[in-house]
Amino acid sequence: MKAARTRRFGRRPRRKAATPPSGLRRTLRCVRPHLRGHRFLITSGFTALAFDVFFRLLEPWPVKLVIDAASRALGADLHRPGPKLEAGLGTMLLCGGAIVVISLLRAVATYYTAISFALVGSRVAADLRARTFRHVQGLSMRHHTRASTGDTVQRLVGDVSRLQEAATTAGMPLLGNSVTLVAMTGILFWLDPLLALVVIVTTSVFAFLSRRSSGPIRKAARMSRTGEGALATTAAQTLGAMREVQAYGLEDTISSNFRSTNSATLGTGVVALRLAASLERRTDVLIGVAIAVVLAGGGMRILDHSITPGDLIIFLTYLKTGMKPLKDLAKQTSRIARATASGERVADLLEAQTDLPEAPDARPLASRNPDIEFDNVYAGHGEGTTVLHGINLKIRAGEHLAILGPSGAGKSTLASLVLRMIDPTSGTVRVGGEDLRDLQTASVRSHVSILLQDSVLFGTTVRDNIRFGRLDAPDEDIEEAAVLAQADAFIRNLPEGYDTVLGDAAKDLSGGQRQRLAIARAILRQAPIIILDEATAGLDPASRESILDALDVLTRGRTSITITHDAFAARLCDRVIWLEDGRILEEGKPLELLRDPESRFFKWLGEAPGPRAADIPEDIPDDMPGSVGART
Repeated sequence: MKAARTRRFGRRPRRKAATPPSGLRRTLRCVRPHLRGHRFLITSGFTALAFDVFFRLLEPWPVKLVIDAASRALGADLHRPGPKLEAGLGTMLLCGGAIVVISLLRAVATYYTAISFALVGSRVAADLRARTFRHVQGLSMRHHTRASTGDTVQRLVGDVSRLQEAATTAGMPLLGNSVTLVAMTGILFWLDPLLALVVIVTTSVFAFLSRRSSGPIRKAARMSRTGEGALATTAAQTLGAMREVQAYGLEDTISSNFRSTNSATLGTGVVALRLAASLERRTDVLIGVAIAVVLAGGGMRILDHSITPGDLIIFLTYLKTGMKPLKDLAKQTSRIARATASGERVADLLEAQTDLPEAPDARPLASRNPDIEFDNVYAGHGEGTTVLHGINLKIRAGEHLAILGPSGAGKSTLASLVLRMIDPTSGTVRVGGEDLRDLQTASVRSHVSILLQDSVLFGTTVRDNIRFGRLDAPDEDIEEAAVLAQADAFIRNLPEGYDTVLGDAAKDLSGGQRQRLAIARAILRQAPIIILDEATAGLDPASRESILDALDVLTRGRTSITITHDAFAARLCDRVIWLEDGRILEEGKPLELLRDPESRFFKWLGEAPGPRAADIPEDIPDDMPGSVGART
C-alpha cells in the first residue's frame, strides 16, 4: 500500500547519501590509469617479490635443522616427525652454506623488486604529473582566478613527488611484508595451530589500534599539506612582487605572516608525527608481548613433545619477521597519511571540471574571415556577478573596432568571450555565424591572436618564443615575422641572436622589446582576428612609436578589437564603442562622434594626450580606412 501511494503521488523512496570514497581509494583511482603501460615492469617486480618472500620463508629452516640435530645428539627425545640429520661437521657446513645461498638469492630478488617498483613509481609519477598539468591548463579562467598558483604548483610538484616516495619507500615494502605475513601464518598453523593463534590475535589488536589512530593522523597530515600549500602561495606572490615589497618596506610584515603560517604548519606536522610515534611504540609493546607468549607457550609445547626446539626457533623467527609489517606500518603511518593527503589534493585537481565543456559534436570553425556577433549577452566571471548587461554588437570581418570606457566597465570580459575563456550566462556569442558553444574551442582560438599590455614570454629561446605563434613554422618565417615586427635588429644584437635563452619572464629585455617579440609571434600566427588589450600602455614615446608601426603591419587586412586608452589608436579605428557599467552607451564612427561635442568620445579625446578633438579637420572623409596603428 505504501509503495502504491509512493507511485501514485510521484514520490520516490529516500535514498541514503552516497559515502564519499576514502582518500586512499581516490588516490588509487588517479594512479590506476598510468599502471597499464608498465605491465612488464610490474610483473617483473611481483615475480621478484614472490622469490623474495619464498627465500625469506626458507631462511630459518637451516637453523631449525641444526638445532634439532644438535638436540638429538645431546640425547633429547624428539617425537616430532621430520628430517633427522646427524650433528656432524657436514651437516653444519651444509646448513651454513644453505643460509649463505638463500641470503644471496634473496638479496638478488630484493634488488630486482626495488628496482622494478622504483622505475614504475618514477614513470607513473611523471605520467601523473604530466596528465595533471595538462588537465589544469584546460580549466577555465574562473578556476584559475579562484585557485592559488602557489598551491597548484605545490600539488603538481610536491604532492606527486610525495606519492612517489611513499609508494617506493613505504608501500612496496609493506606489500612484500604483508604477503610474507600471510604465508608465514599458514606455515605456523601447519607447525602448531595453538601458537599460530598468537599471530592472529596480535594482528587483530594492531588493526584496532591502527584504525583508531589513522584517522587523526590523516587529518593532521592533510592540514599540514594545506598549510604548506599556503606557504608556497605566499612565497610565490612575494618573490613575484619583490620590487613592490622592497619599495614599500614590507619585508618584516610579510616575513611575520610567513612565520605565523609556518609555525601553524609545523604544529600540525608535529601532531601527525606524535600520533604516529605513539602508534609505533604501542606496536613495539604488542609485539614484545606476543613474543613472550610464544616463548613461554613454545617452551611448554617442547616439554610435552608437541614441537621441537627447532620449531620454536621457526616460530620466533617467523613471528619477528612476520610482525615486521606491523612495525613498518606503524612507523610509516605518518608518511602514508601524508601521501594519502597528497593524493587527495592531486585528486581534487584532477576532478576539477571546466565550466566550459566542449560539445561532443563540436565542429571546427569553417570561416576563414569570420564576423563576430554578440546577441543580448550577459556575462560575468563568477556566480552571482554580472559584468556585461545585454550586449548587442556585430563586428564585421576586417573591421577595426575600438572599445573605450572606464576601468571595470567589462572591456576585457568582452574580449574573453571571443576567445571562449568564459561563456555568457545568457545570450549568444557567434563567430562566423555559429554559436561558440557549438564549435571546437581550439579551432576558435586558432583564429585569434591576442596582445596584452604585459606580454608573456617563456624561459626558452627567442626563436621558440616567436614559434609559439605557429608551432610548425620554419626558421625563415620566424625571422620574417621578427623583421615585420621591427624586432630583428635587437634580436641579432643579443649574445646568441635568435638562440638566446630568455631569463625569467624575459626581464633582461625592455618593455618595448618584449612587446615586439609578442607582435612577431602574433604576425607568425596569421590569425584573422586580433585582440589588442592596452598593447601600447606604459611604453616610452620611442618604443610606442615602434610598436604602433608593428601593430599597423599586424592588423592590416584583419579584424581587430582594440581595448585602449590611447587616443591615437582609438581615433582612426573604423568604429568606436563606449562601454560603461557593462552596457554600450555610445557607438559610431570616430569622426561622426567627434562632430558631436556632447559625445563621450569627443569629451574623452579632448582630455586625452595628443591631438585635441578640435584639431581634427572637418574635411576628412568618413570612409577613410582605419588602422589601430595609424597616426596623424
